[in-house]
Amino acid sequence: MDSACKVIEVSFSQGTRKDFFRNTSLQPFEKGDLIAVEGVSGFDVGEVSLTGEIVRLQMKKRNVKEDNPEMKKVLRRATDRDIEIRNQNKAREPEAVIRSRAIAKQLKLDMKISQVEMQADGRKATFFYIADGRVDFRELIKVYASEFKVKVEMRQIGARQEAGKVGGIGSCGRELCCSTWLTDFKSVNTAAARYQNLSINQTKLSGQCGRLKCCLNYELDTYLDALQHFPDNCDVLQVAKGNAFLIKKDIFKNLMWYTLPDSNKQYPLSLERVSKIKSLNQQGIRPDELEPVEVTSGKPKEAEPETVELVGQISLRTLEKAEKKKKQQQRDKAQGSRHKAQGQQQQGGGQQNQQRRQQGGQQRNQQGGQQKGQQNQPDRQAGNPNRNQQRPNNPNRNQGNQQRPNPSAGQADNPNQGQDKKD
Repeated sequence: MDSACKVIEVSFSQGTRKDFFRNTSLQPFEKGDLIAVEGVSGFDVGEVSLTGEIVRLQMKKRNVKEDNPEMKKVLRRATDRDIEIRNQNKAREPEAVIRSRAIAKQLKLDMKISQVEMQADGRKATFFYIADGRVDFRELIKVYASEFKVKVEMRQIGARQEAGKVGGIGSCGRELCCSTWLTDFKSVNTAAARYQNLSINQTKLSGQCGRLKCCLNYELDTYLDALQHFPDNCDVLQVAKGNAFLIKKDIFKNLMWYTLPDSNKQYPLSLERVSKIKSLNQQGIRPDELEPVEVTSGKPKEAEPETVELVGQISLRTLEKAEKKKKQQQRDKAQGSRHKAQGQQQQGGGQQNQQRRQQGGQQRNQQGGQQKGQQNQPDRQAGNPNRNQQRPNNPNRNQGNQQRPNPSAGQADNPNQGQDKKD
């Protein structure tokens, strides 16, 4: 029990700041527990990040001694009241950042306030700022203390630390290393990119902080170890065609690529060939050819089988064939429906023409009948001219009429007249 580590690591502000605290009461804490620790004339609330023997490794890494008398202590587990007070003071931070930037601008100080971190009890505020040079902020501290009614601490940080506090997503698609696990920031220069045969493009090699990406140092040691087997001072090789200039080194295939002045073609040479040409040049001999090696792809070309007997195996080519067949069926179906619609339109046009012909014949018959009736109507109205002409008087007819006796008159006047005729 005496050999157990009595120090725990506590993180503040979502891991942007970490510190070590002595657990004098030896309370069992686990990672993620909220605890109250000693602060500046008060208390602070943080989250347990490490416990146990691994804390000693972190302390050794940061050169912190376990028996340091200035190390602060753990007070207790955070109560609901402690967490409520911390949340109220944390809500003041965004407004404090805006107000502190305005005050620094009024005082015409060449600095940028990056973040303001309030202590859990609200008695202290830490102002993180970025500046290129030294800043005289004695007057600024007085204004901040009277404005926010807290004890002010100014702490200068770099662009990398600011990116770690802000956070974000890198070009690799993952969360920034500086905001997750990276604690110490090493200097990165363009030589690291040259060793790895990367193009010196500032926009691609820079991170969100505007500096070179920290990940350029991750594989640098591997490249440096591999480059020890490559011959030195072989940037220029002399051959019969001219001087061959080194373009790049491939540590994975152990090749060195050269170009000749008469063409833009790149020639891969093995390490043995480069060493041999270099030794010949030192003797004053220029070889005729570079004798490049043939670079073949390490991945064997797969022959696609004509028939697949495995159930459920689907290749992209079969999917493409199925897709083409489906599209062809859709085109044929569309063409068939188009031809059918055209046939229906033609059939409908024939029926309409037949109806038009029938209607035209009926209209012509009706018009012919009306015209004939109109022609016969004046003949009826005028009458037959032969009928209206006066017939010539037949004298015999008139005489006959005169001689023909009136039977009624004859009976009344002469009743015996009819008897005479019969006789």
